[in-house]
Amino acid sequence: MAVELNGSTEGLRHRANATGKTNKIVITEQGREIDRRLDTHETYEFGGPLGCIAIMTFFPVLMYYLWICLWFYDGRLVYPTSQDDIKPFLWRMWDHIRTDASPNLYAWKVYTGNVVFQLFLAQVLPGYQQEGLPVPSLNYKTLMYNCNALNALYVTLVTAAGLHWTGIFRLTEIIDNYGHLMTVAMIYGFTVALVTYLYAVLTNTQIRTSGNFFYDYFMGACLNPRIGSVDLKMWGEVRIPWVIVFFLAVSGGCKQYEQYGYVTPNMAFMILATGLYLNACGKGEECIPQTWDMYHEKWGFLVIFWNLAGVPFSYVYSVVYMASHDPETYRFSTLTYIIMYSILLTAYYIWDTSMSQKSRFKMQCQGITEFRKTFPQLPGCVVKNPTYIETAHGNRLLTSGWWKYSRKPNYVADWTMSLMWGAIVGTASIIPYFYSVFFIAVLIHRCGRDFERCSRKYGKDWDRYCQVVKWKFIPYVY
Repeated sequence: MAVELNGSTEGLRHRANATGKTNKIVITEQGREIDRRLDTHETYEFGGPLGCIAIMTFFPVLMYYLWICLWFYDGRLVYPTSQDDIKPFLWRMWDHIRTDASPNLYAWKVYTGNVVFQLFLAQVLPGYQQEGLPVPSLNYKTLMYNCNALNALYVTLVTAAGLHWTGIFRLTEIIDNYGHLMTVAMIYGFTVALVTYLYAVLTNTQIRTSGNFFYDYFMGACLNPRIGSVDLKMWGEVRIPWVIVFFLAVSGGCKQYEQYGYVTPNMAFMILATGLYLNACGKGEECIPQTWDMYHEKWGFLVIFWNLAGVPFSYVYSVVYMASHDPETYRFSTLTYIIMYSILLTAYYIWDTSMSQKSRFKMQCQGITEFRKTFPQLPGCVVKNPTYIETAHGNRLLTSGWWKYSRKPNYVADWTMSLMWGAIVGTASIIPYFYSVFFIAVLIHRCGRDFERCSRKYGKDWDRYCQVVKWKFIPYVY
């Protein structure tokens, strides 16, 4: 049943009963037919096989180049100044990689130790049991997720602190071995993607494949790979990248403290920012099974490499710069710090609560009305008596809370935080802004994919939704 608009959002209100509870969604036959089409390969994305090969080749090279510029060339973008300088320049770059980013024993022990430790914690720690969304490719079966990332985070923090203070594993060593760890992370990214692809092919569990090896390796062949009770896709999205990002920031702070006897407000900003993100992933882990990443996006190189290597070693260039430069090169006034911290916390609040509103609305549509309570539960994280459009597909499109102002309010807030992660070093180097520049390109492309899929999935109901929620990102701007 579709809800009539009547020219206002009031016409969108469709509630099940006098108690205010939302009816459980039922996928219609029309919706099932649409889902069958969406679960088949029809068109190439990312420029097809050649585009995917180019991305897999270019991005690791770019990661090495930006790190070398930050660590060895004062944060400047270096390049050949003449045709005769091209070969010596390339040899200098290679020498830095060969010498300062070799996959040494330390990097293998630390990175592998973290992967094994996080996988072990995910398997053994108790957690909140969350039901995921119905998966069309599994005949609308819902998978259960053991959400114990927050418990794992606490155990990881205590373990890391103990290892640091006893001298068994000094946290300052992490940032000093950035290049070595990055190379090991890349090797993991390529290898895990290949093993996952081969497993899907050999067990005949591949989905939406094109038949082209390079494209299917890049996009992925399986949807919900698991080891025991651990969903590898959710584990890889939450446990590995943000744990590394946070501890790189902590390592930078430890390094500053050992060198100068204090931690700069800039480095403290990054420790706070990455800590908020990591904690949010843990405290709101039960919301992740409700996302497109879990029930539709496949687990291939695109997601695997990005989580194992791309995120942790390209999001914190500001930390790399601060750990290798005198604090005087990026010091701000007290007022500037107040403004930057305020923007960060405001953007975090919008991001956290908008993500929570959308995910918990989807839970409400599954008949779930009791939600997990973890610290900190921010006001406004659940929309009471939500308004929505009910589609012919059977799903519902939320039109209240932050989601009445924009189709992607979480993206706007997320990108604002990414901008602040670069701005914390001011104009000292342009490289820390890579995260925000790259991220906006990713978000725009992802929105295009998402909006196109929604248009195919919901048809005229999506057009009606766009009439109500007019703005894609920023209200009254775009």
